[in-house]
Amino acid sequence: QVQLVESGGGVVQAGGPLTLSCAASGLTFSMYNMGWFRQAPGKERDCITAINWNGEKTNYGDSVKGRFTISRDNAKNTVYLQMNSLKPEDTAVYYCAADLANIITYADPSANPSAYDYWGQGTQVTVSS
Repeated sequence: QVQLVESGGGVVQAGGPLTLSCAASGLTFSMYNMGWFRQAPGKERDCITAINWNGEKTNYGDSVKGRFTISRDNAKNTVYLQMNSLKPEDTAVYYCAADLANIITYADPSANPSAYDYWGQGTQVTVSS
């Protein structure tokens, strides 16, 4: 049974940092691209960043570029999201997701939620002004 478990969410003041973790089990982690998504109330779930299976390729959405960093440790089956300079508009539920890398996506992870096979339960991040 595949499980993705996010942790590290909470309340943080604007301008502060926060780091999320996503621990994976039940799958061969190193075969999967990983993505971080977020969903604010009344809005769609959007991809903010993704990393390919070996960590050599990362993509970022414009809203987080330069502030957030995705990384992974395949030995620990964990993907991380380091968030700096947080803004109130970053408030959302954050999800990690796993996408089995294929000949197209192994070098360039997808930002399309429908491409992802497994999802975590989400963790709330609230940025206070």
